[in-house]
Amino acid sequence: MKYLVVSDSHGDKAILQKLITAYAGKVDLMLHCGDSELPATDEVFKHFKVVRGNCDYDLELQDEQFFDRGQDKILLVHGHLLGVGFGLGGLQAKMEELGANMAFFGHTHQLGVEVINGKFILNPGSISYPRGKFTALGGTFAIVETFTSENGKRIEVQYYDRKLNAVPELQVTFNAK
Repeated sequence: MKYLVVSDSHGDKAILQKLITAYAGKVDLMLHCGDSELPATDEVFKHFKVVRGNCDYDLELQDEQFFDRGQDKILLVHGHLLGVGFGLGGLQAKMEELGANMAFFGHTHQLGVEVINGKFILNPGSISYPRGKFTALGGTFAIVETFTSENGKRIEVQYYDRKLNAVPELQVTFNAK
């Protein structure tokens, strides 16, 4: 399965339309981790699964979504309600509660990816207002691809900048049993 993950666009509809033009039909799911600042009825959400962030005021947006894609059990949240700014404990507890083995979240505007206790967790960073070590990129999103075989599961992650260029130093592969 192949997922495009973006977050924290903060009203920048043009970048979401650019992602739709480039990736619609080329990935299995397009996921927005919140703080779009767009209404739930916006046309871009015909292409994206989206959750509500702390800067989203449309109550039609859900606080979390869960997707069962065979081997991939995905939790999509913004993260503010789970305290991701202070650590990933709340996110991990929610994953455990739902039986998720993957989680995508935003809120901190800092990209990051890791496997904790066999669970894959990714923040794509902010596409519009990045923070942290990779701020100079001007914004990021991620493509996550999962592969399952008799040897286990492999997850490949590639981060991209706003110009849709792959960032070579932001590529990682995880192998799981």
